[in-house]
Amino acid sequence: MTVLLHELPNGFRIVSERMPGLKSAALGVWIMAGGRHERVEQNGIAHFLEHMAFKGTKRRSARQIAEDIEDVGGYINAYTSREITAYFARVLEEDVTLALDVISDIVLNPVFDEAEIEVERGVILQEIGQVRDTPDDVIFDWLQEVAYPEQPLGRSILGPSESVRGFARSDLSGFVSEHYAPEKMILAVAGAFDHDAVIGLAEQLFGHLPRGRSRNVEAARFAGGGRFEVKPLEQVHFVFGYEIPGYREDDVYTAQIHAAALGGGMSSRLFQELREKRGLCYSISAQTGSYVDTGLATIYAGTSAEQIGELAKLTIDELKRAADDMTESEVARARAQMRAGILMGLESPSARAERMARLVSIWGRVPDVEETLAKIDSVTAGSVREFAGRIRTTAQPALAMYGPIDHAPRLTELRERLAA
Repeated sequence: MTVLLHELPNGFRIVSERMPGLKSAALGVWIMAGGRHERVEQNGIAHFLEHMAFKGTKRRSARQIAEDIEDVGGYINAYTSREITAYFARVLEEDVTLALDVISDIVLNPVFDEAEIEVERGVILQEIGQVRDTPDDVIFDWLQEVAYPEQPLGRSILGPSESVRGFARSDLSGFVSEHYAPEKMILAVAGAFDHDAVIGLAEQLFGHLPRGRSRNVEAARFAGGGRFEVKPLEQVHFVFGYEIPGYREDDVYTAQIHAAALGGGMSSRLFQELREKRGLCYSISAQTGSYVDTGLATIYAGTSAEQIGELAKLTIDELKRAADDMTESEVARARAQMRAGILMGLESPSARAERMARLVSIWGRVPDVEETLAKIDSVTAGSVREFAGRIRTTAQPALAMYGPIDHAPRLTELRERLAA
């Protein structure tokens, strides 16, 4: 299997990989325009725009968009993140041309009908309400907010209800004009397809677009801090975070392996100590998320009001202990989990297309998977202990808690325990 990368004169890039033995393909357009590209008054507009793309184009109604894909047994969807908006589909090989035509149509030709805007405004307000009623969703937004205060990276992707209520057609079309430029778009295709036909169709559909103006993204400033909300829930929802490297730094692999060994599965330290040994929670996990210039590792758990103090303090103790006695066997297990996750993901055309698009957006190329695996394999127990030591001595952590938290420890107490 060979990855092919082609760039049109206007900067639009096509990255593709045939996967022998498949009868279907995954394809989509990834646009480097997400939540962190919004101004404060635009907060939520990228996500609103993603919704509106499916509500009708100059050539198709909202129903026709869905029917064109589903009539051939396909699947179409989209998502908005803090750095990317993606529109993608999965279809049989003979329907790749149709899928690419539909995706280009919703990206380039949305009509933003006023009546549909009002309908979708209501849908998004319901989505915001649902997140607010889901403690283990909203608490991560709060953590992001205190980790990156007063900056785009710290704002919710959905945006505040007040902004969503005020968005007009001109706001949507303005964001498209400002950010949906060809040099910020990547078409990724994986599975069964004709590469030359895809290139030819992409040239027809996207080759006419003029380049946009380059705009600087506000640099991230990790500050740390706390947010605590009292609510009569059954559990306290606890999420603790600290800064890690951005995804262009090799140390990001050390941070990922550290998080996996700490709380990446049933064999991890936090799971074994806090759930299996002490019964303080049903689930506890650690994970990482990186951006171009920063990253955030998080530890999440839910527990009772009576046990939150013990759980929080033991979580900090496990963070500290990793700097002293993280073993080679633990690191080897975490490396194996990462390797397996990457290699298993490559068996899916959707995961392959996503991976290629993200790597092109980061590096301008798709590094061979062996290059990535070599970086993972180079992480040692010593480098993980050194990374854990830096967290212990220099981290300015972030903390969010939600629920019956009257007896929960505060951030200053946990900071002092981490540094002690």
